[in-house]
This record gives sequence, C-alpha cells and structure tokens, in this order.
Amino acid sequence: MKSMLKSLKLLADPTRLRILMLVDTEALSVADLQEILGMGQSRISTQLSQLKTAGLVSDERSGKHNMYSCSADRNLMEFARLAAEEVAEVTQDKAALRHLLRKRKDSARAYFDELAGRFGKDYVPGRSWKALAEALIKVLNYKTVADLGAGEGTLSQLLAQRAEKVIAVDLSPKMVDYGQKLALENGLSNLEYRLGDLEEPPIRERSVDLAILSQALHHAEHPQRAIDAAYRMLKAGGRLIVLDLVQHQFEEARELYGDRWLGFPEGTLARMLERAGFDQIETIVADREPAPPHFQTLLAIGVK
Repeated sequence: MKSMLKSLKLLADPTRLRILMLVDTEALSVADLQEILGMGQSRISTQLSQLKTAGLVSDERSGKHNMYSCSADRNLMEFARLAAEEVAEVTQDKAALRHLLRKRKDSARAYFDELAGRFGKDYVPGRSWKALAEALIKVLNYKTVADLGAGEGTLSQLLAQRAEKVIAVDLSPKMVDYGQKLALENGLSNLEYRLGDLEEPPIRERSVDLAILSQALHHAEHPQRAIDAAYRMLKAGGRLIVLDLVQHQFEEARELYGDRWLGFPEGTLARMLERAGFDQIETIVADREPAPPHFQTLLAIGVK
C-alpha cells in the first residue's frame, strides 16, 4: 500500500502524469519529450528520475540516448488515465506525439526515396553477402516468401529464382516502383512488390512460409510490432529470418542511413522473437566488418 500511495502522490503532479502518459504510448528520449512538452531538459530529466526511482518508468540505452518506457503497474495506470482526463494538456501532448512520429516516418521515407536506384551501389552497414548466405543456408525449401523492408529487392530477386512466390514490401513508393520495374525486366513474374509498413504489412495472416527482415528492423518505429506482424503472416511451421546490426554506438547512422535504432543486443532480439510466439530460436553474430566502426551482423531465426 505504501508503494501505491507514493506512486499516486507522484502522479498528482500534472507534468509527471503527462510524461507517464506519453511513455506509456511510445518509448521516448528526453529530447523527444522536450519537443513534445516544450520544457527544458533539466526539468524533464528530474521528473523522469523521480518516476524511475518509483518504478513507474524504465529506460534502455540506444546509442547516445536513453529511451524511456512505462513500467507502472496496470492497476495504477487505470487510475492514472482517469486522472489524465482532467489535465487539458494531455490532448495536446497526444497530437504532438503523433506529429513527432510522422516526422520520423517521413524522414525514413525520404531517405529511401533518395536511395532508390542506387541502393546496391552504395555502402549500407550490415549488408553482407556472407551474412545473407548464412541465413539462406538455414532454409532450403520454401514456397511463399515475404521480404519485409525489401528496398529495391536484391534479396527478393535472388529468392524469386527458387520460391514459387515472393512478396516484397517496402515503405518507399519510389523503391517499390523501381523494384517492380527490375522484376519485370528480369522476367520474375513470381515477384510482387507491395507498398506498406513493416508493422502492418499488406499480407494475409497464415499465408507465408518464410518471412525475412534483412537490415530492416532497425528502421521500424516499433520493432516488436514488426516481428509480431511477421509471426501473424506465417503459416504453422513457417520461419522468420532476421538479419540486423548488433547494437553499436555509431550515432551518425541515424542521419547517414536513416536508422531509427542503433542495432539490437543479441539477447534483446531473441526475446522479441520469443514474445511474438516463435520457437526454436537461434541467434549468431554472422559477420564482423574489419573497417571502423566495425559493424557486426546479427542473424536470428525463429519457427512458428
């Protein structure tokens, strides 16, 4: 009871309540909260520290930033949401958060639109033929394949030479147009491009034998939702292959490559697959680049 009373006392402050409502919706950094709330860094950090000490929020390091999420008891959150209805700024905060998320997505789309047509010619961290081979060796037989975050579809075109059907999904309209043009030029009638988001791909549930996220998951706004979506589209016994970067500290990747996340710890990626419902989960570091900043490629496989 003492802990609950202490938590309720903390949430009597409107600012702390607004912060909790935001991080319950989305993992946010101090900089994100500054933009949404229009408050100084020191004030927000102080409030977050108090919420964290009380166990109401938790944080996870991502590059130079700590990303804060709600960790409060669900019963407490019911009271918090009722109280939030009395704080007029909460509605404005929700609108500001939606705007922030739109900016993130627009930034990623602009990056890949610019990249269309030269994707295979430029360096992309973690894009390694050795890593791709490690993944494909694990899977010998497949009929319908989903390449999620396919870009112009280099991998999709390779898969289409063996699979009965390949569905390539990408967020960028220009990338989709370019990939479809290449497929037609190469006579790959079994390769279909679809415009869509990793978290809500335009693919029916239980219709795919193999789903692949190759250097795409670190561009997802919510990586867990992307993996959950992949699980839903797979048939029973279907497999998910994830090729991504091991967590790193090369902060410039956000601007250089449009990255949302600076890779993932091996254990974190395994837990995301487990939460989605996958079994027989395997993870290995498939490649290490010799040149700075020494990106490492993480391979994870799960079976539905």
